[in-house]
Amino acid sequence: QIQVVESGGGLVQAGGSLTLSCVASRRPFNSYAMGWFRRSPPRELVAAISYRGHETLYADSVKGRFTISIDNAKNTILLQMNNLRPEDTAVYYCAADLESDFRRPNDNWGQGTQVTVSS
Repeated sequence: QIQVVESGGGLVQAGGSLTLSCVASRRPFNSYAMGWFRRSPPRELVAAISYRGHETLYADSVKGRFTISIDNAKNTILLQMNNLRPEDTAVYYCAADLESDFRRPNDNWGQGTQVTVSS
């Protein structure tokens, strides 16, 4: 079982910034990327980054505002969120087992971290 720990959420005013962190217990065998999801059901892919080539993918709603990065040695991804909007309010979940199409093959999730953006 792959465990992830999400942190960094909080309450921020519109236009503010937060940085989310996800630490995975290990890299799943043959997995391609890690990513962040929000809302349910179904959970929307917010941003993802591949383990090897650092290929990234962003939801249209966050392009230009969010930046994802990875530390392979620590199995950790960060999500820098700038210019936050009230519609970004959600529980954000991390996954470490995305496939090459950035889809997740299973439906188990951690606790997530709450992001609340006030207007």
